[in-house]
Amino acid sequence: METPLENTLRAALALPGWAAHLAGVRADAPLASLPVLRKADLPAMQATSPPFAGLAPSTGRARLFVSPGPIFEGVGDGPDPWRFAPALAAAGIAAGDVVLNTFGYHLTPGGFIFDSAARALGCAVIPAGPGNTAQTLEAIRAYRPAAYTGTPDFLKIVLEAADAAGIDAGCITRAVVTGAAFPPSLREWVAGRGISAVEAYGTAELGLIAHTVPGEAGMRLAEGIILEIVRPGTGDNLPEGEIGEVLVTIPDPSHPIIRFSPGDMSALLPGGRAIRGWLGRADQTAKMRGMFIRPEQIAAIGRAFPALGRLRLRITRQDEQDVMELLAEGEGEAAALVEALRAATGLRGTARFVPQGSLPTDGRVIDDAR
Repeated sequence: METPLENTLRAALALPGWAAHLAGVRADAPLASLPVLRKADLPAMQATSPPFAGLAPSTGRARLFVSPGPIFEGVGDGPDPWRFAPALAAAGIAAGDVVLNTFGYHLTPGGFIFDSAARALGCAVIPAGPGNTAQTLEAIRAYRPAAYTGTPDFLKIVLEAADAAGIDAGCITRAVVTGAAFPPSLREWVAGRGISAVEAYGTAELGLIAHTVPGEAGMRLAEGIILEIVRPGTGDNLPEGEIGEVLVTIPDPSHPIIRFSPGDMSALLPGGRAIRGWLGRADQTAKMRGMFIRPEQIAAIGRAFPALGRLRLRITRQDEQDVMELLAEGEGEAAALVEALRAATGLRGTARFVPQGSLPTDGRVIDDAR
């Protein structure tokens, strides 16, 4: 009798994209012997074979998304398809609660990920999305949400805006945050507001990977996944405690995911059922306000401004918020670069010109200093 992993491998080999990636692999091959598929490779693969590079059926999808990259993703119509409900439950979110969801619903899947998870638990959802702070405050005043889902820095923005407007936001006592750094200083600030916050880790392709649980160390792995930590750039497994690249396998013949790397670094805690959490990127890709920023996007800006020298995107934190600044060797109108940065990444930032030859020659175009 075949194992769930063998069933998944057999289903993957019936899809052209996986068949090409797994060429020569048998359905009973050991997991550690299989090649790694990295998220960073998806844009080029999908450009060659749209929309999903033959890695998933092109039909049977209820919603279709376009994430920065671009990366094309689809999801079925079942309840909680990204399996994030356990993270909300860990925060104490339950049936009957009203959830303020501030992830975006436009083209990218973040809003729907948490919307579906909350509804699977029997919650009502306020589809606030990011921004629109004034309307969000009116929704808080009217609906008195018990919980928040969104990035941790936007939670601080919303609560401080409520304070300034004289609106009582004390109804929010639980939160699930992801998509941006959640440093100790911000954790303490959120806890000081009487909010129990759970941090979730996942992606649109993989769904929930892990989440914190109050009173437990690290982040508990999601049920139904196989997580490996390997030496970056290889498929070689590392022992518990050693930091390396995250690989996720999901034994599901209806949507095979085999040794997929989201590009993140972490380490397994003793026992292998929890990880230390997000410990950086295995490549230069950065995540800011729930959106991935890739070197290819910065390269596209460079092609649009051929007179400039090297470009470098610097990401830092100011006042508990992620901020980014594009440094460009040369001269010109900063406003044009700011608009190009927004068009390429979907995010707002600043731009500054620096002298030719002044940026480091270390090969990096994204400097994540958080």
